[in-house]
Amino acid sequence: MGQPRYLIIGAGVVGSSLADELTALGHCDVTVLDRGPLVPGTTAMTGGSSSHAPGLVFQTNVSRTMSGFAQYTAKKFGSLNQPGGLSYNAVGGLEVATTPQRLAELARKEGWAKAAGIPAELISPDECAALHPLLDPTVILGGLHTPTDGLAGAPAAITAQMNRAIDRGAVFVGDQVVVEVLQRGGSVTGVRTADRVFDADVVVSCAGFWGAQLGDLVGLVVPLVPMGHQYAKTSVVESLAAYPDAGRGHADATLPILRHQDADLYYRQHGDQIGIGYYGHRPMPVDMDRLYEATAAESMPSMLPFTAKDFDPAWAETVRILPGVASAEVVDGFNGIFSFTPDGGPMMGEHPGLEGFWVAEAVWVTHSAGVAKTMAQWITHGTPDVDVHGCDLARFTDAQVQPDYVADTSAQAFVEVYDIIHPREPRSVQRGVAVSPFHARQVAAGAVFHVGRQWERPAWYESNANLVDARQPYPADAWAQRHWSPTVLAEAAATRARVGLFDMTSLMRIEVRGPDAATFLSGLLTRTVDRPVGTVVYALLLDDRGGVRSDVTVARLGDDHFQLGINGPMDIDWLGRRRGSEEVTITDITASTCCIGVWGPRSRDLVAPLCSIELRDNTLGYYKAAQATIAGVAVTLMRISYVGELGWEIYADNADGLRLWDRLAEAGEPVGAVLAGRSALDVLRIEKGYRSWGHDMSAEMTPDEAGIGFAVGRKHAFLGREALAQRPIRCRLQTVVALDPDAIVLGGEPVLLDGAVVGHVTSAAFSPTVGRTVAYAKVAPGIDVGDRVSIEYFGRPLAFVVSEPVLVDPAGDRVKGLIGVNG
Repeated sequence: MGQPRYLIIGAGVVGSSLADELTALGHCDVTVLDRGPLVPGTTAMTGGSSSHAPGLVFQTNVSRTMSGFAQYTAKKFGSLNQPGGLSYNAVGGLEVATTPQRLAELARKEGWAKAAGIPAELISPDECAALHPLLDPTVILGGLHTPTDGLAGAPAAITAQMNRAIDRGAVFVGDQVVVEVLQRGGSVTGVRTADRVFDADVVVSCAGFWGAQLGDLVGLVVPLVPMGHQYAKTSVVESLAAYPDAGRGHADATLPILRHQDADLYYRQHGDQIGIGYYGHRPMPVDMDRLYEATAAESMPSMLPFTAKDFDPAWAETVRILPGVASAEVVDGFNGIFSFTPDGGPMMGEHPGLEGFWVAEAVWVTHSAGVAKTMAQWITHGTPDVDVHGCDLARFTDAQVQPDYVADTSAQAFVEVYDIIHPREPRSVQRGVAVSPFHARQVAAGAVFHVGRQWERPAWYESNANLVDARQPYPADAWAQRHWSPTVLAEAAATRARVGLFDMTSLMRIEVRGPDAATFLSGLLTRTVDRPVGTVVYALLLDDRGGVRSDVTVARLGDDHFQLGINGPMDIDWLGRRRGSEEVTITDITASTCCIGVWGPRSRDLVAPLCSIELRDNTLGYYKAAQATIAGVAVTLMRISYVGELGWEIYADNADGLRLWDRLAEAGEPVGAVLAGRSALDVLRIEKGYRSWGHDMSAEMTPDEAGIGFAVGRKHAFLGREALAQRPIRCRLQTVVALDPDAIVLGGEPVLLDGAVVGHVTSAAFSPTVGRTVAYAKVAPGIDVGDRVSIEYFGRPLAFVVSEPVLVDPAGDRVKGLIGVNG
């Protein structure tokens, strides 16, 4: 069989980048279609978002994946520069603060940049004004300067990449609107436009804000919302005459790009004019059915008419912070259309039900070349080259792709583009989408809810405030105490001392059934599940490169019946794609069942009197499962623990959930049981050395690098084993402990050794057991136990020491039930 035929829909900055990346890999049978004009020998301006995007490339991002995409984009576009047209102009980025909160945020961002290898420095107001002379230094408190940030010239970058792809054999065809995606036997065979058919084995939708409509053609929900975003240009600003550009296209400028995020504003130079972008206006979702009618008077269909009244606050603030523009006025403006998604991330991946149909949507110019590089690797090699769990098309549940949910959360993503977002910030829209059967009881107990995926999950219970020990130290740090309560530590301590009841209903779970279920799962998991009924196994799903794409618990409940605790919808997608010819069914049972974690040294005292089976070690030992009744409720018990204490995950049908909760809570009173939230669970699992997938480990790490090599069977054959054997150790996840009890970190901060960055914090919590902050740090492989490292928290160096991996009960006696209440 010859090479696949690739067809890309959309010749904007993402589509042209993908064509370039594919052909650079030697896959040259590439056709690129665009609904706009494509005239050979001219600069590509097809009328989509790329044609009007201001081109700001700020590389630093809380997501290391997104930072990596931006870094690659800056580097690649810089290599495409031609004398007559700049694809990238590294004028530098400057973000200024007018409030103490923003200045602190810039210090946090400086840490992200340092961890990602991006040069950045906090500078004074006068230094900011020296870089950008239009700034009034008296109205700002400081700024963050990132010298390698800059302006992407999307038209020049598109043209350069298009020409390279064409030279390698690619074909670009304009004025083609795809009206049908052709398919046969569950696979793509091509597309049809109004007057032509294009054959293809792989079709990639890079259509920008038209992407949701293309998804509709193949029954795929692409959860994005096209939004209008204001951009305006001033008349001539006289002081800019001293900073001329050379007229080298869209990216040309002399002054750094500027963000004033306290007012939702950004600025860039256009010769002797200033361009002003504004996110502070109301969300403006676009009715795609009226798009061409609404944009008829504009130069392209991605530009809505400017709404001057929405811009008034932006202009008033601009004159205040850039007084040099006061003599100018707004002479041109439009509301440009961009795509927004429920979580602000791009949409990348393959259709779950149509082989060969891929999407790369909701991608901004900032990340375009990086996304294209990863998409090319993913499509041609079967596995992305970086961790994409925050971008994967399969990351959302069915509830999260419903129209109202997508509309509301995407609007919130627009509003929060420049907001200071705390790591524990609760979502303000689409609350109550999914609740456990115990929700009413939790509300009555004063639960403070955070959201996990669409689920309302108790973070802590105000009814436990009386348990707080005033003598328990906790760092007096205002940022760390946001969306937090000292009750969290009280709940964690009570669980260690007695027993805690945790709502684990939001833990996603599936059933895998069928005569081939054991063979199917064993071939994908790092440990065999072909064990006696009643066995629970902790194992990993690796990708083709040997990276940890998920960790799961698998309980064998029957010869052909397994229940898996998984990390999210991507695991269902992964398993479903690899089902092949095996007789296996995969069913998501999360919404129809509930789960209560009962953990602590007195958990047996609580549960055993209610249970229909013996709960002794010789009848239901560690990592064993059984079906039984508790207080007359049919349950599945799994003797596993995410907090490192004796106990069970107890599963029941939703209809019986409230009765089960009430009986367990009632029986818990004599033994001092507490209701405990997910914040306490996080404290407990870090104390115990348990990892959280997506934070402490990802597909970019091997099991040994993540410290979970024990979950890999030595003689077992599984997907990724061969690649795993060939991968060198490039990092280690280490446990680090603060030397100062007043030190606190939350995650994402850079880790330094002798002044050099050697890694970053993945997750952290203050431990009431240790009396210090305990964190996981992904660091260079040479860092070892006993080494002292520095972690920069808002620019302040804090001393930590690398410890043994497990701080609480390293021998596992507590979780095995070998230590009692007084043990």
